[in-house]
Amino acid sequence: MADSDLERLRDRIGYAWEIAHEFGLDPFPTHFELVPATIMYEFASYSLPGRFSHWTHGKAYYRQKMLYDLGLSKIYEMVVNTNPSYAFLMEMNDLLQNTFVAAHVFGHTDFFKNNVYFQHTSRRMIERASLNAERIAKYEFDHGKLEVEHFLDAVLSIQEHVDYHLFLKGEDEAEEEEQLRRGEVSRTRPSTEYDDLWELDHEEKERRAEEERERRRGRPPKFPEKPQKDLLLFLIRHSPILEPWQRDVIEIVRQEFLYFVPQMQTKVMNEGWASIWHSRIMREMADRGMLSDAEAVEFARMHASVLSPSRTSLNPYYLGYKIFEDIERRWDNPTREEQERLGRKPGMGRQKIFEVRELDNDVSFLRNYLTKELVEELDLYLYKKEGDEWVIVEKNWEKVRDGIVASMTNFGFPYIVVDDGDYRGNRELYLRHLHEGQDLDMVYAEKTLQYVHQLWGRPVHLETVYDGKRILLSYDGERNSKTTLER
Repeated sequence: MADSDLERLRDRIGYAWEIAHEFGLDPFPTHFELVPATIMYEFASYSLPGRFSHWTHGKAYYRQKMLYDLGLSKIYEMVVNTNPSYAFLMEMNDLLQNTFVAAHVFGHTDFFKNNVYFQHTSRRMIERASLNAERIAKYEFDHGKLEVEHFLDAVLSIQEHVDYHLFLKGEDEAEEEEQLRRGEVSRTRPSTEYDDLWELDHEEKERRAEEERERRRGRPPKFPEKPQKDLLLFLIRHSPILEPWQRDVIEIVRQEFLYFVPQMQTKVMNEGWASIWHSRIMREMADRGMLSDAEAVEFARMHASVLSPSRTSLNPYYLGYKIFEDIERRWDNPTREEQERLGRKPGMGRQKIFEVRELDNDVSFLRNYLTKELVEELDLYLYKKEGDEWVIVEKNWEKVRDGIVASMTNFGFPYIVVDDGDYRGNRELYLRHLHEGQDLDMVYAEKTLQYVHQLWGRPVHLETVYDGKRILLSYDGERNSKTTLER
């Protein structure tokens, strides 16, 4: 970007900020920084600036770079959900492109601030990620880089198996936890960065003592009492072999993944919301003479490119944009039946989309507002591979809507729970896949079981359904096996 355009960009960002507020948006204060393409690749690959190093991040970096070099993908911006928010612009983008990106960013930061699913995320994650990286670097120094990397391989293979609902807590509790971690307040005994791990160790000793008492009474308790979705938390608390530093590494991975969960829950809404407002902010800037006619035409081209529908996958920008647009239109112009039966009043479209932005996630958004008319207009359908060809298998609008919603259950990851942590009375770990029509990749599942064994230290088992049959995959430290179960 030319140096002569920097002052103009600063002014345009200010205008976009003012217009966003005129439209009723309430974004976090946003700090913009121009960075070269290599830094943008790094941020996109690591998902957070300053995050811990691992080869998977490097792999993602080179994939991003290759796609960009081949002209198959372009990163316009990256924005981080913090307060204040941080947004990174590409140096090589021109003035118009970065103005367009800034307008888009204000839609995101308004969404971060006001959507209920983001209310429990840490607003200091950049600082926390850097501290986490320092802790992992210290473990690499103490225990060897290769050992820590191999341990991270195992943890990252199951990082998505967390339970977000356990993470929800009030801001006061979260602040107290952060103060304890920083040492700004103390417990009744001396505080260290491992206090949470010592407490888990104490809980584990108490649990084992209670188990022993129950065994003596002839009533071995079920462990856990009910299935546990948060596999990482279960390993932190109950793995019989992990050292304190290893429990800490798992907790780092868990906390960072939980930070990204609201973004996964609202991808369609968040991108649709940002797209709605970048289009309106930029049009308003053009109407006020802040953009030239040529820039207005070029923006229309860029906007159309971002919202271009795909023939093989859902474009979240396009789908979210169209649904928000349809909600506003329908609530601005309710039918007579809607007015009489539902009490809708004309002209309530803006209020309605702000309400949806605040209260919904992608599942409720699509279930409630993806209408028959939109499914037909957007030409949505379900398809699958039969032999060597992809074929359309469903065009009924309700089944299409429900199929899209189902694909978002657990963010597309298999839903696996800890069913028994003392299987066969031998401290073996029994996991159960809650099968919802999508079979596991057997090669991936068997390799992942080996990683889980690395974290548990005893034989591990996974019950699932494959080709319509209940099977049990097992790994005992030396070999994988597969057993067909009775129905």
